[in-house]
Amino acid sequence: MSEPIISARLSKDFQRNIMERFIEFALLCSAAFAVFITSAIVYVLVSEAIPFFQHVSIYEFLTDTVWTPNYSIKHYGILPLISGTLTTTFIALLVAVPLGTITAIYLSEFASHKVRETVKPILELLVGVPTVVFGYFALMLVTPLLQKIYPDLTTFNMLGPGIVMGVMIVPYIASLAEDSMRAVPMAMREGAYAMGATRFQTSVRVITPAAISGIVAAYILAISRAVGETMIVAIAAGQQPNFTFNPVESAATITSYIVSVALGDLEHGGIGYQSIFAAGLTLLVMTLLLNILGHMTRKKFAERY
Repeated sequence: MSEPIISARLSKDFQRNIMERFIEFALLCSAAFAVFITSAIVYVLVSEAIPFFQHVSIYEFLTDTVWTPNYSIKHYGILPLISGTLTTTFIALLVAVPLGTITAIYLSEFASHKVRETVKPILELLVGVPTVVFGYFALMLVTPLLQKIYPDLTTFNMLGPGIVMGVMIVPYIASLAEDSMRAVPMAMREGAYAMGATRFQTSVRVITPAAISGIVAAYILAISRAVGETMIVAIAAGQQPNFTFNPVESAATITSYIVSVALGDLEHGGIGYQSIFAAGLTLLVMTLLLNILGHMTRKKFAERY
């Protein structure tokens, strides 16, 4: 008997199915690798933070308002670092959210194609600027300018770094929000124009609510980026762990403390060294809670609109 002959079309379909299975497997491996990396980070932080909490109670860690792990009289209250982190993040968002949103609306609805293709790449170049440059920009230029307005402002403060952080994260909000707005179907714009709405009314009352899910996602990314910023606050905020929400005073953030200890001033394996993992775990929990809050907000707005 002669062997069955596989048609060229069937052979091509078989090869295509094999290729699709390979691509699916590669995508699954990529997703699993991302999950593995995240799990490994959590494992390292938790395993290294456990010895720290065997010496310092969680209650003291979360309620004490003094953070002096490098002094003779040691205190391990994380609140001063949390207050510095939240204050600089809040200032950054006050700058970035309105600027980024307005920029996104302009690029999506008002700018010509030539202007959009010119401005957007230039705006996104800010993402590639090293943060240490932003740090010295805050210390050497922004803070002296603020001191002309507020003479009592100290050299190291949270206001200058917060403003510069806001400028730094504007491209994150502007780019993602603009992409979300441009993804809104043109039929919604045409329907608004047919009802007599102006371009501004269409942008604010139709396009922005329709793209709110992507806009809120941009805000979440910006918040995470601001919370995790290190060099700007390490250079320009003073690295003094003061429990204060006053932006004109110096302070330290969680990330600036971690980078200062990681330079090698403390003995490896000591409680002072282990404190950076406790601080890192706190930062991870803060970021997780902010992302959950942002996800709930995005879901709420998505259901409303």
